[in-house]
Amino acid sequence: MEIILWIVFGALVGWMASRITKSFAQESVLLNIGIGSVGAVIGGWIMKLIGEKGIGNINLYSFLVALIGAIILIYFIRGIRYLTKKYVEKVKNTI
Repeated sequence: MEIILWIVFGALVGWMASRITKSFAQESVLLNIGIGSVGAVIGGWIMKLIGEKGIGNINLYSFLVALIGAIILIYFIRGIRYLTKKYVEKVKNTI
């Protein structure tokens, strides 16, 4: 039962992060779950780096930590896509 709660938690965090970053039209439910879950790991890792506690239980603090991590993940993916697109355009122009 607890795993279902964490999946729903990840989906909610991923959905909220995609709404904040205005990328919600591009993402499916499964992608939102993945973004929320990976975002929770990233957010927990960042919080531990700065000396705070990571994610433990499902509560508001954990939600905010996961949300910060998910937003960072979305912007990181956008950056990689942008750089890849620029590189491909550069290669096409040289050929």
